[in-house]
Amino acid sequence: MREARPGARVELVVVETMGDRRGDVPLSEIGGQGVFVKEVQAAVLEGRADLAVHSAKDLPSSTSAPGLVIGALLERADPRDALVGSTLDRLAAGATVATGSVRRRAQLAWIRPDLTFADLRGNIPTRLQKVPAGGAVVVAVAALSRLSLLDRADEILDVSVILPQVGQGAIAVECRETDSGTVELLAGLNHRGTSVAVECERGFLARLGGGCDLPVGAYARADEAAITVEGMLASADGRVMLKATRGGPLSAPAQLGRELAEELLGAGGVELLAG
Repeated sequence: MREARPGARVELVVVETMGDRRGDVPLSEIGGQGVFVKEVQAAVLEGRADLAVHSAKDLPSSTSAPGLVIGALLERADPRDALVGSTLDRLAAGATVATGSVRRRAQLAWIRPDLTFADLRGNIPTRLQKVPAGGAVVVAVAALSRLSLLDRADEILDVSVILPQVGQGAIAVECRETDSGTVELLAGLNHRGTSVAVECERGFLARLGGGCDLPVGAYARADEAAITVEGMLASADGRVMLKATRGGPLSAPAQLGRELAEELLGAGGVELLAG
């Protein structure tokens, strides 16, 4: 137990999710997005916990589970991806890159169609132990940074090279929508710029109807007056890549994300999703 503020005490409730238990199976085969959050959400809904803390990229692209609300999005950490084991330019033709993300695989294949890929699951220390000989693994910069392992990164890939997963780098906190005291408490933790950006990205993903099992990426940036979002939709093998960028007011971030998704769907995205 520790004191969070005068009069408030916090107890950690550790929950093991399906994504944790099935670390040997690709995410797309066990349900994709949501496999790291459902059991945690259930603990809140059942009253065993009052808050659910998630990596925002793990949340389903639709609204929160019935009865829950995202009370806060904490200020976003670095959303980029990193290569560990080699830089992209140093990878020899045919080198192996290990990643469990179809998004990362498709974008790297678009840039380097000569590369080969291997699946990768597990926590960050486990992944760092699985760097292929002569190859690399791809991990989130935010994860490395939070574990004080950023020095292991051989190259941090700019968002102009690899677009992040929706919500990557952000922490989302859910609570019961009827718990007014906790809703009020979380409101004070919410970071407005992050909240607007992630809402835009989630609107984009919700319109496409996908999660971890689709080669989709998006990154939104908000300032005091407007928001800009770039989105990507690709074929699984990386041979087809659709990208677009849109800007709009802060007042309707989710709508802006949906409009960007519509643009990609009209540019051939419908066929990609069907195939």
